[in-house]
Amino acid sequence: MNVFRILGDVSHLLAIIILLLKIQKSKSCAGISGKSQILFALVFTTRYLDLFTTFISVYNTVMKVIFLICAYITVYMIYVKFRKTFDSENDSFRLEFLLVPVTGLSFLENHSFTPLEILWTFSIYLESVAILPQLFMISKTGEAETITTHYLFFLGLYRALYIANWVWRYYTENFYDQIAVVSGVVQTIFYCDFFYLYVTKVLKGKKLSLPMPV
Repeated sequence: MNVFRILGDVSHLLAIIILLLKIQKSKSCAGISGKSQILFALVFTTRYLDLFTTFISVYNTVMKVIFLICAYITVYMIYVKFRKTFDSENDSFRLEFLLVPVTGLSFLENHSFTPLEILWTFSIYLESVAILPQLFMISKTGEAETITTHYLFFLGLYRALYIANWVWRYYTENFYDQIAVVSGVVQTIFYCDFFYLYVTKVLKGKKLSLPMPV
């Protein structure tokens, strides 16, 4: 395990912690896409089924369990505990536009045609687009709270660090996973505009705002 993967995992975990603390402290899930959080919970569920079949390391097992628990706690907070603050009107992205093509692609392009492998592939493809409902929500409202932008920044940083991890593994281990790499690059591309706005506005103390659609 190299430093890029560890930093990527830490960045990912930090993003989730920021989100959970934001919701708990404000007792509101305003500005948070519940649909994105459902997709992330689905990503972790389908990816970490190997918890029941394969032991890799204590670190690997603990991180998987933490991500699973946090994902479902987030969904619970949005749809149950603080459901009155949930902005369902603006969280209107059609999930079938993501789930249908991702499901089809996972059957067509995978490492081996077995249930666990297809589900793992599904999780990789789905993660690359799971943030789209959140970005769509921001584009509809025209702005995002500062704490929400911090969450998105660390989530995007996690993918960028994983790209560095794959580059490192390619040159040190001659390891290359086309499905994971291509999906990770696609996911990082979705964050590019956000990264620019984060650096030019949020880090300068300004609120992230977007032009409202006509």
